[in-house]
Amino acid sequence: MAWFESVNLGKGFKRYFEVAPALSDELKDEVYGIRHRVYCEELGFEPVRPDRREKDEYDAHSIHLLIRSVAEDGYVGCARLVLARPGDPYYPLPFERTCGAMLDRNVADPTKMPRSAVAEVSRLAIVSAYRRRKGEGTTADAVAQMNFGSKDRPRFPYIQVGLYLGIVALARRLGVDTLFVLTEPRLATHFGRLGVKVRPVGAPVEHRGTRVPAMMSVDEIEHGLRFFVRPLYSVILDEIAAGYPEHPTLH
Repeated sequence: MAWFESVNLGKGFKRYFEVAPALSDELKDEVYGIRHRVYCEELGFEPVRPDRREKDEYDAHSIHLLIRSVAEDGYVGCARLVLARPGDPYYPLPFERTCGAMLDRNVADPTKMPRSAVAEVSRLAIVSAYRRRKGEGTTADAVAQMNFGSKDRPRFPYIQVGLYLGIVALARRLGVDTLFVLTEPRLATHFGRLGVKVRPVGAPVEHRGTRVPAMMSVDEIEHGLRFFVRPLYSVILDEIAAGYPEHPTLH
């Protein structure tokens, strides 16, 4: 049994990190700055911007999330939950544009789902100092290397898991039932260790490397989490609730 299965991951997380919804303009600016640093400056996925802020059209109808290093008192990662576009709910989500032709609509057809109940996990980024371990510096979030260490030296990927569970907590608070993600093929294997089911919904596409469209059920995630992950999710739920008003305004 790995060490993290015998300790309280919630207490461990609180010792090193905290998550917070980025609802204010100031916190959103932190998000855009991290994204520019990772996507534009470090990886070259997007062009460098004069204001050093990476934004796109989906940010106006997204809820953003930040993760802060307690020791350094600074933000080290971010993610966003892209919601249906107000006034035009069937406007394509990012993954629908990137791989719409490759989706297996017999498995899942997002155009036939209640659009207020679906969202996409997008723009997950972690600064290089926190992802550059054993080759992790070549992807924005290092999901491919989101390993749990070795038998002799286990470790828990707090940042990646914390961001994803933070997005799940945001989705729950917003009444979102289904999460879509365009991700690296190994995500299902990594998250399977936590009790999270990730279902492919289409063929792989080339998008900053090989990516697979997939979906996750918020209910299934919450009910399926393994016992050692539940204290961590409980802490994250509390942090999201503390930083999130009952009726936020997107702007």
